Amino acid sequence: MTTSNKLIAAICLAFIGGLVAEFVKPQMPEGSDPGQMTLISAAVGLVVGWRVMGPRAGRSGPIELGLIGVFWLVFWGLATFGTIEMLRLALRRRFDEPVEALENLVRIALEYSLYLSATPILITLLAGVVVSGTVTNFAHRRWG
Repeated sequence: MTTSNKLIAAICLAFIGGLVAEFVKPQMPEGSDPGQMTLISAAVGLVVGWRVMGPRAGRSGPIELGLIGVFWLVFWGLATFGTIEMLRLALRRRFDEPVEALENLVRIALEYSLYLSATPILITLLAGVVVSGTVTNFAHRRWG
C-alpha cells in the first residue's frame, strides 16, 4: 500500500544513495569504471526507503529512524556492489569454486566500505540520517 511516509523515505534515501555514490567515485582507484553506480545506489535507496524505513515511520524518533534507513542503505549498497563485482570476476573465470566467489564477495564489499571513510561521505551520511528521519516522521504525522 502506498503511503506518504514510504514515498518520502524512498525519495530521501534514493537522493542520499545517489549523492554518496557521486562522492565515492573520486575515491575509487585510478582507471576503475564506476559504471552505473549512481543509478544503482539510488535504486537501492528507493527500495530500502520503501521497504525498511517507510513502514517504521512514527514508531521511533527521527534520529533512530534515519540511522536505521542509512545503515540498511549502506549495508545493501555494499552487498549489491560486492555482488556485481564478484559476478564480473566470476564471468572472467577468476574463481575456481563457488565458495571462493562468495568469500571474495565479502572481501570486495569490505574494500568498497573503505571508500565510505572520506570526510565528505561521512558528513553526507550523517546529514542524511537527520534529514531523512525527520522528513519521514513529519510525512507520517502530516499525511499518514
